Parts: sequence; structure tokens; C-alpha cells
Amino acid sequence: MLNMGGPSTVPETHDFLKNLFSDGDLIPLPFQSILAPIIARRRTPQIEKQYEDIGGGSPILKYTKIQGERMAALLDELHPATAPHKAYVAFRYARPLTDETAREMKADGVKRAVAFTQYPQYSCSTTGSSLNELYRKGKTGDFGDGVEWSVIDRWGTHSGFIEAVAQNIERALEKFPAEHRSDVVLLFSAHSLPMSVVNRGDPYILEVSASVNAVMDRLGHANPYRLVWQSQVGPSAWMGMQTGEALKGLARLGRKRVVLVPIAFTSDHIETLYELDLEYAKEAREHGVEVHRAESLNESPVFIRALADLAAAHLKNHSGGKIGPTSVQLGLRCPGCTNATCGAQKAWFARAGR
Repeated sequence: MLNMGGPSTVPETHDFLKNLFSDGDLIPLPFQSILAPIIARRRTPQIEKQYEDIGGGSPILKYTKIQGERMAALLDELHPATAPHKAYVAFRYARPLTDETAREMKADGVKRAVAFTQYPQYSCSTTGSSLNELYRKGKTGDFGDGVEWSVIDRWGTHSGFIEAVAQNIERALEKFPAEHRSDVVLLFSAHSLPMSVVNRGDPYILEVSASVNAVMDRLGHANPYRLVWQSQVGPSAWMGMQTGEALKGLARLGRKRVVLVPIAFTSDHIETLYELDLEYAKEAREHGVEVHRAESLNESPVFIRALADLAAAHLKNHSGGKIGPTSVQLGLRCPGCTNATCGAQKAWFARAGR
């Protein structure tokens, strides 16, 4: 289960930031090896305070482990041909990092593995970065020899994922008086991307939009809605409009009831617990807007069943020869990408899967 991760405790924040700013796939910087530690050191006190404000660390590891364990238990029933199943977590910037997970898998003698990205929508900067790191560790033998790999790299319109999100929205809407419920604006908020990434053809924006459309179809388009973006970093142009600005704009228009919906995250972490719950919600209240956030997927049994269904279908289709070890995306170099491993992933996974 591949994801960005987050520091489980406040003291881990600096290492998390250093790893994050050192990743050229996510944040390309000039003189990255020099600038990344400097930026991480400067930002650490501020981000440490934010993690303190949400309880002393990110819960993303806790929830990913819960999701993985319950998914594996369901998989034993759904696809007994490959049982028993075990879920491993490999974070890109926080422990357990990919190399740590590789050592665990090697010690367990794993010979068949699925790289299951926990980013519902594909981006070169998130999914691509995690798969690039997996490729590098596999090439150096960290996972051991003879591991047969395949990949699940996007699933943003899967019916179970959509249903889980829709149910959480419906529960949030119930917090408003029934007579005003149809007027509540749904603000779907996703992590933004620099326009430099968007303009080179990254599919993330379109895939997030497809997720939103599928959710609204499930809800019968009963509410006004908008897709907005959060977590912009630095002075360069990013995909907008930003979530905070959208809330202020709604207030000016007299739309004073809003449900915030995290649409690109699979569990609570700093972007939901601090940015949405504390920062944006506080700004909204200051403008007279009543805001409720749809819960994150966390321990949702509907979502966990969706993960199991995705994995079971993948295993069945792969073993039956209906799909190859990778999706089409892995066989293509991302438009404008200069990272050679992007184009090499398909070849490596194909060799690993024979």
C-alpha cells in the first residue's frame, strides 16, 4: 500500500519534510540536495506546531494499517487462490519508508506482490514518485530475487470508493436543517498541483474531476458543488481556485452553508485535520459560513470492501491473462518528465512478472 505518509510523532516532522523536499518528482528544485535540507529546517517549527494541534502526529499510518489488515482478511475470502494475503505499508516520506518495507517483505520470503497505490487518482508527482522509488529499490535487490509484481495505479471512479465518499457526504448533510439541505454547497477539495505539472499533461486534474462527477451522479446532483484545491506551497502558480478563497467567495455570494469533501485522500492526515478542520473552517466561520466536513474514509467498511474488490479483481484478471502486470500509464514517460525511471518502470515490472 503506497502513499506519501506523514510523521506519526512530532519529532519525526523534520525527517518527513526533508524527504519530501528532496523528491524531484514531487517538488522539482534547483540545487535540490542543497536547498531541500534548508527548506525543511526552516519549515519544521511551523509544521511541528500544526501536528501538535491535531494531536501530536499524523494518523495516516494507523488508518492505512487498519485498511490493509481488513482488506487482506476480505481477500482471503474473495480470492482464496492467492491466500493468505498480507498488507504492507510503504510510505514515500515517513516511516515505514520503501526500503524498510522491502527488508520486511524479503525477510518474509514474498514472491508475489501487488503495488497498490493509495492515491485514488494518478499523478506523476505522487503515484509516479512512489512507483519510481519502488523501481529503484527493486533494481538494487532490496525486495529479494524472483518477486512477481503487478500494479494497481488508479481507481478514482471505482463504485465502492464513490459509494463510501457519497455516504460520508450524506451524513454531513444531515447536520443541516432539512429545509436548507438542498441549498448546501458541496466543496470537493483535493491537493493542488503546480501549473508546470498540469501543463505538461499530468492526468491528475481530470481524474479528480471524474471522481467528483461520479460522486455527484450517485447523489443525484441534488446540491450545488464545486471542485477546489488546497495545500499550495511557494510562490509559483498552482491549480486553483484555492479552497480558502472559494469559501470567502461563497460568503460574499450569501451561500452560508457548506460541506467540505476530501476527494483525493484515503484517510485523515494534516491536510484534513489541520488545513480543512482548523484553518479553513475557522476562516469560514469568521465570514458567517456554517461548515461541516464529510468524514475521511478511515475505517469505513464500504471503502475497505472497495479496496478488497479492487485487489481481488486485479488478481483474478492478472492470473487469467486479461491484463498485463502494469497499466498503460506505466509504459509511458510522463509528458515533459526528465526522470528516466518513469519510462523504465514498465520494462522492470514486466521482467519481474515474466
